[in-house]
Amino acid sequence: MPTERRRVLLVDDEEDIRITMRAVLKRAGYNVTAVSNGEAALQAVREHLFPVVITDLRMPGMSGDELITKLRAEFPEQGVMVMTGHGTVQHAVEMLRLGVADYLMKPVNADELVFRLNRLFETRSLAEENTALREQVKSAGKREILGESPEMRDVLSLVDKVADTDATVLITGESGVGKELVAQAIHERSSRNKGPFIKVSCAALPESLLEVELFGAEEGAYTDARKQRIGRFELAHSGTLFLDEIGDISPAVQIKLLRVLQEREFERVGGTETIAVDVRLISATNQNLRDQHREPPFREDLYYRLNVINIDVPPLRERPTDIPLLAETFVKRSAREMNRMTRKITPAAMERLRSYPWPGNVRELENAIERAVVLGDGDTLDTIDFAFLDPYRAAEPSAVPEDETLEAVERAHIIRILADCSGNRTQAAERLGIHRETLYNKIRRYKLD
Repeated sequence: MPTERRRVLLVDDEEDIRITMRAVLKRAGYNVTAVSNGEAALQAVREHLFPVVITDLRMPGMSGDELITKLRAEFPEQGVMVMTGHGTVQHAVEMLRLGVADYLMKPVNADELVFRLNRLFETRSLAEENTALREQVKSAGKREILGESPEMRDVLSLVDKVADTDATVLITGESGVGKELVAQAIHERSSRNKGPFIKVSCAALPESLLEVELFGAEEGAYTDARKQRIGRFELAHSGTLFLDEIGDISPAVQIKLLRVLQEREFERVGGTETIAVDVRLISATNQNLRDQHREPPFREDLYYRLNVINIDVPPLRERPTDIPLLAETFVKRSAREMNRMTRKITPAAMERLRSYPWPGNVRELENAIERAVVLGDGDTLDTIDFAFLDPYRAAEPSAVPEDETLEAVERAHIIRILADCSGNRTQAAERLGIHRETLYNKIRRYKLD
């Protein structure tokens, strides 16, 4: 089936050749757009994604040589093949020096054209994989799942079991427990690890923008849509798409997402072309998606599609034995990144960290360590460096009525933190250990505006 990743632009002023070559390439599985001159070709490349352009040289108006020069100037990574009936060895050498990937003489043998085009796409794919691997090497070791508690060993065991399958995974847990790291670990241990890992925060975008972000849009599909936009599903082709805070998507987006999971295809916003994708979907939420009273409601059929495998990441207060390892790792990282001499934490300070309830979980712990490292003196962090942590917070859960709902507790906690921060939402989000966009969404949800 033709896909966006095998899209080709064919440029030739002879209609018979365009018709013939287009038919040949379509049979070989390519998505082909054909134009008759260089001006139209340049405009097409500016508006759409074409991994490869196949062009004639002698054409009315802009010649193939001019087209190639302009393409190399505007799109240095653009793949180009030349087919001509008027070429010479010297000209072919000049074209190859300009970055042309291949050079064929007319009349072009159909099998030869397909063979060379397949080879070019394979070469480009290898180059993309090498780039992705270099990026992975750059980021290696910066972030990983840390924990030696039985609870985290269970999480990691489940990650290993599901990684090399294509099953959809729903990662649940409170804000800040490390759900994104779990998703990243699944991708890195899977057979898709050479493909992209694309992340989307569903709570950070309103419905209209989220739909465009996920599925892309055609030119003119909405105000200011001056060119085609490729969505995250297409960008994640052959890899993994991670949808964070999946519980915040609207009913309309839920319907489109359900269709992609069922049929593995979709249309861009404002488009009619059906696009097939090969994507593994991992999603995460800190909400109860099965709550019948939640707003917006979450489709039950979509929930079961997403929740083929559930990985629940426990909150930090339920695995305090992991706190020393996490704290020591964060001290080293913060000292390195902030150019500080801090090296260790005193036993008394570590016990204070262990006794604190960490409502913002690992993210709050990391933020607390970073703050202490930046403001601390010397090479050791002591209890005074964590004076900003309220030691009585650990006793608060027992004060909550037994029949109080989780939503009510969360709402009251947000109100208290906002009051402590004098209404400053950025500071409140940091205190809570959540993204600012997540806090804004909760404020709207609990009508705290």
